[in-house]
Amino acid sequence: MSVKNIRLEVMQFLEKNIDAFVDQYLIPVEDIWQPSDLLPDSRSETFFEDVKELREIAKELPYDFWVVLVGDTITEEALPTYESWLMDVEGVNQVDEGGNGWSKWVRSWTGEENRHGDLLNKYLYLSGRVNMREIEMTTQHLINDGFDIGTGRDPYKNFVYTSFQELATYVSHNRVSQIAKKFGDKKLSKLCKLIAGDEMRHHHAYSEFVHRIFQVDPSEMMLAFQYMMKQKIVMPAHFLRESGEKISTAFELFSDSAQRIGVYTATDYIDIMQKLIDKWDISKITGLTDEAEKARDFLMKLPARMAKISERLVIPAESHIFKWVEPATLR
Repeated sequence: MSVKNIRLEVMQFLEKNIDAFVDQYLIPVEDIWQPSDLLPDSRSETFFEDVKELREIAKELPYDFWVVLVGDTITEEALPTYESWLMDVEGVNQVDEGGNGWSKWVRSWTGEENRHGDLLNKYLYLSGRVNMREIEMTTQHLINDGFDIGTGRDPYKNFVYTSFQELATYVSHNRVSQIAKKFGDKKLSKLCKLIAGDEMRHHHAYSEFVHRIFQVDPSEMMLAFQYMMKQKIVMPAHFLRESGEKISTAFELFSDSAQRIGVYTATDYIDIMQKLIDKWDISKITGLTDEAEKARDFLMKLPARMAKISERLVIPAESHIFKWVEPATLR
């Protein structure tokens, strides 16, 4: 049987548990927080006073913080790209008979994720510290430009990617929450922490999918894991650009800001890799082919190798002045 057909069989095997996965890792619409729960209520008589308070507290947040918050928001708002990509993964069918279990998962996951960009966008608009039109143009460019995360339609590689990326997003939102709290913005801290909580749940889901694949197709899963780590995980916003600029020209500058304030660093990347190696307990997986054994050896040694390389990284001390965040330089 071909590798592709085996993957389809494994996806069908896992699909039998989709309803249980949805119940365990996602929260019913009526029970989960919504963006309006965390923002000034426009129906309230105190709305304008609440917005004024939000804007006053926002003035205390530093420049690189705003760059990162804007970049995180744009990344979340490019959700149409991520949903369409996952809907095209082998084993996901959104057409026949109203869609299969995997398309139900993708839609339900998308519904939860959609709240993140919605909430952050509204907060940025109310803060008065950013250029919303520039942010909106960057978001539209990012959706137009799409992305290529190197997985193709392979479900094994895609689940490695989402396991990694959801944990990386948790780290980023959680650090932003901590910084906001440090500067006295407790409400912004709370909303970022809630978003981070969603991302952690989603990480647990996708990493469970990988764990179960390791149980039934260990060699191919190991090779997929090695492939993704060898080529490196690219961030969803790797094509980030400002208005009038070429594709991908803003991503490294955004990443520099994130590293400067400790929101997401090269060390975090390596830590996440190690966490996945430990979570899937790959050192104890049996029944591997010779090729998969070599892949495991590569993976076990990779974090230490990357740690040595990361020690040589130099982050520019000066911040790039983004079109998105110019007003944040004003007092």
